[in-house]
Amino acid sequence: MELDQEEALYEFLENSTEPFTLEDITNFAQAAGQKRNKKLIHEVNSYLDIRKIAFKKDNRYWVSRRGCFEKIKFVITPSRLELLNGILIPGHRCVPFANPLSLPNHYQFFWKGKPVPATTTEAPPEDLYPYYCIYGEEFAPQYIARDNPANEEAFNADPYEDPPEVSIHTLDMRGIYRECAFVPGDRFVVRTMDWKDCRFELTKVKKDDWQRADLEKWAEAAEAGFEESFTILGPGAGTEEQIAFAYWHGSVRMKEVPAYSLEEFLYEKTDRIDCVPYGIETRFWFTGRDIPDIKKIQNYTSPPDRTFIEDLLYKKNIPISEFVILSYVRDAFFRNEKEIDLALNRIVPPVVHLEEAEWDIIADYISDSMDDFCKSYSLFLDRNAGPVRQRVAELHTAVIDLSARLQKGEMEAAWLPRHTFIVLSQIQGHAAALLEDLAFNESPPDSEIAAIDNSLDSMVETYTDIKELINNAMDNFRRSNLTIIHGGKNSGQLWRMIQISISGLDVWRRAIISHECTMEELHQLIRVGMNWEGALRFRFYCENPDGGKQYLHDKIKLSDIDFHGKKELVYEYGPKWTVKIIIMSSYQPANDEVSRFVAGDGAAPPENISGPRHLGKILTSIETGGNIEKQTALRELGADYVPGFFDLDKTNRNLRAVLEK
Repeated sequence: MELDQEEALYEFLENSTEPFTLEDITNFAQAAGQKRNKKLIHEVNSYLDIRKIAFKKDNRYWVSRRGCFEKIKFVITPSRLELLNGILIPGHRCVPFANPLSLPNHYQFFWKGKPVPATTTEAPPEDLYPYYCIYGEEFAPQYIARDNPANEEAFNADPYEDPPEVSIHTLDMRGIYRECAFVPGDRFVVRTMDWKDCRFELTKVKKDDWQRADLEKWAEAAEAGFEESFTILGPGAGTEEQIAFAYWHGSVRMKEVPAYSLEEFLYEKTDRIDCVPYGIETRFWFTGRDIPDIKKIQNYTSPPDRTFIEDLLYKKNIPISEFVILSYVRDAFFRNEKEIDLALNRIVPPVVHLEEAEWDIIADYISDSMDDFCKSYSLFLDRNAGPVRQRVAELHTAVIDLSARLQKGEMEAAWLPRHTFIVLSQIQGHAAALLEDLAFNESPPDSEIAAIDNSLDSMVETYTDIKELINNAMDNFRRSNLTIIHGGKNSGQLWRMIQISISGLDVWRRAIISHECTMEELHQLIRVGMNWEGALRFRFYCENPDGGKQYLHDKIKLSDIDFHGKKELVYEYGPKWTVKIIIMSSYQPANDEVSRFVAGDGAAPPENISGPRHLGKILTSIETGGNIEKQTALRELGADYVPGFFDLDKTNRNLRAVLEK
């Protein structure tokens, strides 16, 4: 698909309010192209399907975001802070009912046919983050920074510290709050007047106008919509996409009022949907369940309608566009390099195998691009963007190289840090996007260069951290295999390395146990490893190939279990805690071997806490709550709880005491 046709596709979707066919949108895009493309209808179909920028209604018709969300009313519930200050912060309140290409400070709101006046509000950034966190908690600072140039400059001044205060555009609601005697608990019903230009109409609903039963029915429909979207979409490319598809897959009831505001529902009214870590980002997901890991780099922004060379690289697990290649070529000019091999080795690190013909194809493309660039490239004009592009390119190459080495399968995937390839995918995707921005003659403004440089610092730091974790995991894996080779006298007895992790949390333990270990004994090991008293009921099960559960008796041994090929167990402790047990490599014990923990991370939560979601709320109260909230949260956690801390030696002493009884 040509660039003009891609722009036409987005133009069509921005203006489409009724269901359309592939022929409708293809004809519109074809008119913008310079040449006839017989495959365009297939490219458009792939683009819509992979990029998730429209909804498939049936086998023939599609619906645009605008066509879907201009017909649905939603709810905003002002906070006490907003009522006290006579303002309303648009923030994330209009997701997904507003064009995602527009920022909240550009939204327009109307009250009784008249525009609501705008004002500005000054506050520390941490006071404003809760109004932007539905975009993803990690993106809240970016939305506040992009509200105005002064904010962007303040955030760019120090990438590791928030500025003491920022100013954001808000709505001046003083007259409206007075006019309708607005009190805490009252709501606004919002109608999208124009999705593309982000114009909304407000009407008031009193807090007692809606019955609780009606609101609970909406919450049930919303939970079903989110869970359906998770099942079909997975974690998706972002929280906005997840929410949009939750509404699409939700029942008619989710698209009606009475309703909760989205932030009320997600953070207060549901215990089935939670915000969980996803690499270096966050996603909404099933409460108490981990988002599954992936096995290789995935880039949601790579072109679905790939060119020949893009497809060649994609099959080598390098999901980039031709613009990224051109950015590497421009980097070669900045380095004053003329050798094609040097640029090619940065795009495709030597660890990635290329056939001779594949090498020639990429080399020819780079050579042709260099011939084109030499006519227009100016080192003087590239003096600001060049150093930043060079750093981004080096990071991107390092990520591709590390991913390729891990793909060679030198160690079991279970030994890798949690979400290894998700983290690498996110770094690669961000780096590739920056390279695309830096691929053209026009250098970005200095403020944007500074912002890119700061975001790059954070990405490099994250890459360094994940690489260190991977190296430690590889060292542990090698030591484990050496131990397997050098066994003691009990060479006929088989032991196992297992990994135990609490679903929904970054809390895990690695232990060595006998193959003859019973489920009762494994329960005791988990209880000690998580510092639990054992007061709650527990049970083990493994999943059947059909998705069913095979529950295990307390006396059954590890060696007696039919895992159906998937060496995993699930341990349910009480109604809220789920622990996944991965059966890892075999281990040859020493003569006096006993069960023991060999590694771990994260403080396990007290067993009386009602699940990962409640724990997250408690930790948030400690970080951002008032004094009373902090004291209540600390009492609930107990004096012994230290977030993130795991004492391996103390845990093994406790385990020995239990085993010696």
